[in-house]
Parts: sequence; structure tokens; C-alpha cells
Amino acid sequence: MAIRAKKVQPAKTAAIEAAKKSMEGYNDFIFADYRGLTVEQITDLRNKLREKDAILKVVKNNFARIAFEDKKITDVAEYLKGPTAVAMVKEDSNVAAKVLFDFAKDVPALSVKGAVVGNEVFDKDKIEAYSKVPGKKELIAMLMSAINGPARQLAATLQAYVEKKQSEGGEAAPAADAQ
Repeated sequence: MAIRAKKVQPAKTAAIEAAKKSMEGYNDFIFADYRGLTVEQITDLRNKLREKDAILKVVKNNFARIAFEDKKITDVAEYLKGPTAVAMVKEDSNVAAKVLFDFAKDVPALSVKGAVVGNEVFDKDKIEAYSKVPGKKELIAMLMSAINGPARQLAATLQAYVEKKQSEGGEAAPAADAQ
């Protein structure tokens, strides 16, 4: 539970509202410890995440806790300790998580703490396993390939039959528009 003061300073209220506004439109959140990363490394990570339709924000932990409580997302307080960057994802959070884990392999200073996917809280192990699942676009491509394969084989078989008949001197198949 976030600590709420009785007399809140206007600057803090504005910062909390800014944190809430930055979270609008995002469904999933991945928490990472960025302690030890250089500015260039953080910029590189932000660029990689941006390519996957995600952003990386550093928000003050108490402000983030309050913003998550207002979104009715609980149990994230344990991930909001120490220097925390939040990757905010609209869709395909597993792809963004994969980017974070791949980046952490190259730059061990980055460590993923956990995530909120949908309204479910994932620990580090669960989000790592989730990052290995193909993304929505990859799954659609796999499905289309599986559907297209048999049709392509049938077309190739029919074409081979037509070519065989033509080479044997048989008549070519009548054209569909020759009426």
C-alpha cells in the first residue's frame, strides 16, 4: 500500500497525475532494475522497445504505486523498490519481455523484476517463461503457413498432373473462360 500524506503538495499531485497519464492506453507493465546502466544503454534499450510498440519510463516508486492502485492493480509494491524502470506495452508483452531479457544477457546490469500482464502479476520466472512464447503476429504467421501448406501441395500436384497429360500428347485442360 502506498503511503499517502494528509496534506499533499501540488507538485506531487501533478507528478502522480503525470504517472497515471503516462500509463493510459497501456495494458501490460514490466518492471526492471536499471541500476548500473549508462545513458547510452538506456537509450539503446528504449529504442529497441519502441520498435516493439512499447516504451520505457522511470517513475518514482511511490507515485507508481499510487497510480497502479488507482488502476486497481495491486501486489506490485514488491517490484517497486530501488531504481525501477517500467516498460509499458500495448500488446504483445511477451515480445517486449523478450527484448528486455535479451538486452539483460548483453548488459547484466539490467534485471527484470516482474510484470503485470492483463491484471495478473507475474514474477521474474513467469515473465521469463512468457517471453519465450511466440508473439501474436508470429502465431498468426504460423497458423497461415499451416493452412497454406496443404493448399500449396494440392496446387502443385494438380499442376504436375496437367503437365504430365500435356507431355503425353493429351489435350490440354480447357480454359475456364473459353465458353
